[in-house]
Amino acid sequence: MSKGPTHFSRSTQFLLVALLLTAGFVFVLLRMAMIQLVQYGKWDQLATRQHERKISLHVERGTIYDRNGKVLAINIDVPSLYAIPDEIVDRKEMARLLSSHLPISKKELVTKLNRGKDFIWLARKIDPDRLNGIKSVGGIGTLTESMRFYPKRALFGHILGFVGIDNEGLEGIEHKYEKRLRGEPGEVFVALDGHGKSIYPKGFNYIPPSRGEDLHLTLDETIQHIATRALRHAVTRTRAKGGTAIVMGPHEGAILAMVVYPPFNPNAIDQYHPSGWRNKAITDMYEPGSTFKIVTAAAALEEKRVFPDQMIDCEKGSYRVSGTIIHDHKPMGRVPFFDVVAHSSNIGMIKVASRLGRVQLASYAKSFGFGSRLGIDLPGESPGLLRETQKWSDRSLASIAIGQEIAVTPLQMAVAASVIANRGWLVTPYTVMNGSASPRKRVLSEKTADAMTKMLRRVVSEGTGKRAAIAGFSVAGKTGTAQKIDSGTGQYSEKGFMSSFVGFVPADAPMLTILVMIDEPQEETFGGEVAAPAFAVIGREALHYLRIAPAMPKAVVAQRRHALGSASPRNGVKI
Repeated sequence: MSKGPTHFSRSTQFLLVALLLTAGFVFVLLRMAMIQLVQYGKWDQLATRQHERKISLHVERGTIYDRNGKVLAINIDVPSLYAIPDEIVDRKEMARLLSSHLPISKKELVTKLNRGKDFIWLARKIDPDRLNGIKSVGGIGTLTESMRFYPKRALFGHILGFVGIDNEGLEGIEHKYEKRLRGEPGEVFVALDGHGKSIYPKGFNYIPPSRGEDLHLTLDETIQHIATRALRHAVTRTRAKGGTAIVMGPHEGAILAMVVYPPFNPNAIDQYHPSGWRNKAITDMYEPGSTFKIVTAAAALEEKRVFPDQMIDCEKGSYRVSGTIIHDHKPMGRVPFFDVVAHSSNIGMIKVASRLGRVQLASYAKSFGFGSRLGIDLPGESPGLLRETQKWSDRSLASIAIGQEIAVTPLQMAVAASVIANRGWLVTPYTVMNGSASPRKRVLSEKTADAMTKMLRRVVSEGTGKRAAIAGFSVAGKTGTAQKIDSGTGQYSEKGFMSSFVGFVPADAPMLTILVMIDEPQEETFGGEVAAPAFAVIGREALHYLRIAPAMPKAVVAQRRHALGSASPRNGVKI
């Protein structure tokens, strides 16, 4: 017969149970205190991740204006289509329906819907007309996003650049000034249920993006139109490969127009090869040919190696240098140096350069801005190519003196001509107004710059640049015709030329520096025939637009020039 539990055994059991319950209760209290007080942040973040989803929305970029307040880049609101796969009953049927409205295949849509995500972008920034018949379908919705639009289309394409699908600047000013333009992104917070499914209440929990800063450019829509039309005509007339035109204020460095042909429309970037996005005015190098004689002549005058009326023997158009024969397109005998410049004698310029020597010529080339970046506020600027003198051959001094064996950008050539227009000062070119003066550096004395201006005026009045003349105005400039290097042979091409003209107007009170460069014109090849006429058109129409009249007093021109260069972001200038 068994005995029941004794009083001692029951007391022991009760005590053990009580201790266990007390210990469990204390553990729970301590655990709750740990979670609530010590680990609150950790568990709160975990709960948020489990029950809340954040969707980033694109920022609204700042607007870009020209110098007179014309809109060049703006934002427009467009719909973006999304899907909540868990709410779609028949995903294949939904994919079939959507594929009839969107430029996406049914197969691709099915793949997207079956990725196991609770939120999927189906199409970003689409034409609202595509949404007809889609909006009311379950599991599909839209969000409004900001899309970049360029109302001038291709007019400023290479300068403005473009943005990507996430509104991030990828080229041009959009890329260079990304931090100022982009603003701060917005967010949509989405709730999830206990099974991890999305709960999309009407209206969402929306935090709007903050708007970026506006930019005011130095560029002028009207002058850009003028330069674009003239360049297009020159390229098509000569059946050329392409071309570049630049208009700038020589005294302050403000870029008023910068055109690259063929054009590029940033509203349709997928229609262009990436090479078509490139702003060749600052990225591409070429041998400048005789336009570089501006530098050689100025250096020789500054160093007193020659004087404007000093006689130079041009050897009747044929001269041997380091085993090769140099020719002039127009044979001349003994002529004053100003005629060497006016008629672009290679032989005369080479003889003058020999008095300078390689060290001084290279030094002046560098001081004019060649061989290094000018510092323009655009991405992708090339430094060009100017080899160190230790790497020059016996022929290099002669070649560089006439614009061979050196590679420059169109912008560098325009800035070099502006040194003469600016009476010896080198300026830093810029495209965005900031209310402060562009940095300057003294390159030549005023006396040398004035002497060069007189000689460059003779280029237009009597020499190779006669077709650059503008009725009623004095024009100073230089022609250039350079053979291109044949990529197949590595030798100078017999058919490929770079034809150019660079100068400034009015010569006696410079208002504008203009460069026109035509790439591979057919039949006509000389810069005086191909590029000079386009220079004349741009100069004439731009001066008329700026209300600069023939015989206008220099003081009035200077006053208007100052207004052109001193426009602030808050007060565009119309002259």
